[in-house]
Amino acid sequence: MASFQARKAIGDAHERRVAQELENRRWSVSAWGQGIMGEPIRRALRTTNSSLRWTPDLIAARDGRIVLLDCKGSMTSAASRRHVVERAAVVAHLQLVAWTQLPLYYVFDNLDLLDPHDALGRGQVGPASPAGSGTPYLLVPVARSLGFDEVFGIPQEPAASAA
Repeated sequence: MASFQARKAIGDAHERRVAQELENRRWSVSAWGQGIMGEPIRRALRTTNSSLRWTPDLIAARDGRIVLLDCKGSMTSAASRRHVVERAAVVAHLQLVAWTQLPLYYVFDNLDLLDPHDALGRGQVGPASPAGSGTPYLLVPVARSLGFDEVFGIPQEPAASAA
């Protein structure tokens, strides 16, 4: 298994790509969650079971609509054609959706989307984490996903600059 730093680099690149895809569709995007916290806070959160551990990565808005996004880089199996989401994250996200009354989406490498309800309802409990942590994951068939364009619109031409 890759080190935390290697996984973080992959995740950071995926977050930048998702933010750019949203901006191309005229959404305003801001970093949120652990990405805006200092390393001592992130390190401390990793040792807890607090729902804050699974705070989504991005928040986006357009035309009064607000969404939360949790970017899932390298969390799709090409062999089984299933997306993978940690069950504890899904439980925390269901609580967050209930509390904020905002939609939340998991965004995978191919820009497929799932919401926590779909992950829990359509996912099957997979094997424990290969790192030996015993972390249970939900496996959701790719065919159950929503399309990025379907939810966020198609990319737009850049706005013309004023002369």
